[in-house]
Amino acid sequence: MDAPGFDVDAFLQQPLTARIATSGPTVRPVWFLWEEGAFWILTGPWARLFDRVKGDPNVALVVDECDLATGRVRQVIARGRAELVPFDVPRGRRKLARYLGADEALWDARFLHYLHDDPGGRGTMWLRLVPASFTATDLSYSVAS
Repeated sequence: MDAPGFDVDAFLQQPLTARIATSGPTVRPVWFLWEEGAFWILTGPWARLFDRVKGDPNVALVVDECDLATGRVRQVIARGRAELVPFDVPRGRRKLARYLGADEALWDARFLHYLHDDPGGRGTMWLRLVPASFTATDLSYSVAS
């Protein structure tokens, strides 16, 4: 991979929305956590994503941003075989805090259930994607003053 011209890890630490595609094609927006060289996405038997990945683990994921005011346009594209792994609360808390803020008292109750309900009973899992293919591109442009 060529150097993209920006700090990819810092970019992926932002609370951006990714889009993940499964066979079909089906694309859905997801919140994610980027840790240990992998994308981590909450899922479970209540979600179509869970069944689709069980049936075919090949996925593609895009995280991007486009700021018309500054001309900043950056993207990360990852492809690979997703795996469903057991949910762990500390990682779940880190993932949710990046989108909802650190104060859990302000979170909607449905998000707290991920942390306080029995993940085995609820079926909560992580979709973990360690990219087999990873491309980061900076398409930024100058904005006229």
